[in-house]
Amino acid sequence: MHSKALSTLACGLFVALVVGMTLSGPAFGAAVELSYATLFPATHGNAILAVEWGKEIEKRTNGAVKINMFPGGTLTPGDQCYDGVVKGISDLGLSVLSYTKGRFPLTEVIDMPLGYKNGLQATRLINAYYKKFKPKEFDDVKVMYLHAHGPGILHTTETPITKMDELKGMKIRCTGTTSKVVKALGATPVAMAQTETYEALKKGVAVGVMSPVETMKGWKFAEVTKYTTRNYGSAYSLGFFVVMNKKKWESLPKDVQDVIEKVNEEWIDKTGKNWDFMDKEGEEYALTKGHKFLELSKEQDELWAKTVRPVLDDYVQDMKAKGLPGDEALKFCLEWLKNNP
Repeated sequence: MHSKALSTLACGLFVALVVGMTLSGPAFGAAVELSYATLFPATHGNAILAVEWGKEIEKRTNGAVKINMFPGGTLTPGDQCYDGVVKGISDLGLSVLSYTKGRFPLTEVIDMPLGYKNGLQATRLINAYYKKFKPKEFDDVKVMYLHAHGPGILHTTETPITKMDELKGMKIRCTGTTSKVVKALGATPVAMAQTETYEALKKGVAVGVMSPVETMKGWKFAEVTKYTTRNYGSAYSLGFFVVMNKKKWESLPKDVQDVIEKVNEEWIDKTGKNWDFMDKEGEEYALTKGHKFLELSKEQDELWAKTVRPVLDDYVQDMKAKGLPGDEALKFCLEWLKNNP
């Protein structure tokens, strides 16, 4: 073959190679579809953000990973979501840790009434805690990331509450470790899933609920409550998980895993900020319904905080009985919150 022909052929191969690289980008192997179950309805901010998480992964893997969402507990109910991931009913899952009471004992520290100020703070804390302690209770899945809602405070249907003794005997909806907070404050805990709460408040099965302000809009609680008490000194949060089936994770190519891990890190702050955005939206929505937000006096706020302190002490004792470092976990969280207001 003549040198001119060889030169033309080489040039053509080079151009084809460059064009091919430009069009295809990094190679991620065969496409895989993953199912993602969540308790949140499709219109909820957390469900929307979860969809965006999946689309971002699909984009960065050039379509090699496609994530199909199953919102509103349609694939697995909230209290079965974690086990659903472990068993492979869904590849991914997002739900509340305390829905399966006792399954995540050490991580219950996040649900304690630590006096949270916002969702970003709570979300950063739960991830800092996880990285510090790597609790074995998550060993049967691959953790994508964790998050926690903004301050969990009191909302009531008919009775305005500004003093702790006014809570005595009131039936307050709660879940998991939050029931201890409700009981410590003198109210009667009524445990149920979030999806059942609206009807319970509407029918009087419960006359109040402990939850973040985002629920006023996200779960329409502003339609069935009239008052919110800003008891921030005793505010709790609830930890949420986003996890993947361990075998499914291990089956993914390393380059795909790297992409997912990077997106996970970005979604920690995105989710924390989203909780705060939803709290703001929830308050604005509630105000349009004539909802009233009540402030506790400084003395009352301090009293509420002092009254729930035994809940923290009980956590430490419970963990000690289980051979878990609850004292270290609580100390870490309190110091972290102090240094990250």
